[in-house]
Amino acid sequence: MSEPFRHLHRVSYAECTVGDHIYHSRYLDLLEAARGEFLRSLGVTVRSFQDADFIFPVIEARMRYRFPARYDDLLTIEVRPTLVERVRLNFGHRILNQDGKLILEAETFHACTSREEKPKRMPEAFVAQLKSLMET
Repeated sequence: MSEPFRHLHRVSYAECTVGDHIYHSRYLDLLEAARGEFLRSLGVTVRSFQDADFIFPVIEARMRYRFPARYDDLLTIEVRPTLVERVRLNFGHRILNQDGKLILEAETFHACTSREEKPKRMPEAFVAQLKSLMET
């Protein structure tokens, strides 16, 4: 497989609990931000897809927490496509801290739909671009 896309994020105080670790649901926000930057690195944006009547709602998410991320940690969020079909798009994610410690492993499963939430095939060029990132 090709190298994953990597997005850096510094943990803010607002993301943490009193116990000084990221609140569990905040990881979904981090994954979303990283996927947005991944798309930007491909030359498209979430907004450009929306303007062309394509959205990618999450239909399932799985997360496995390995180690707590804490205030001021510098996280590397890795993103890679794991499945690309006509109307399905799945991503694998890993979050590591500045010491390379694995914080979280996650998968998100998306459907491609119109803004009216009707299934819609992804543009062929986008499918080809994503599939090329899944190959060696």
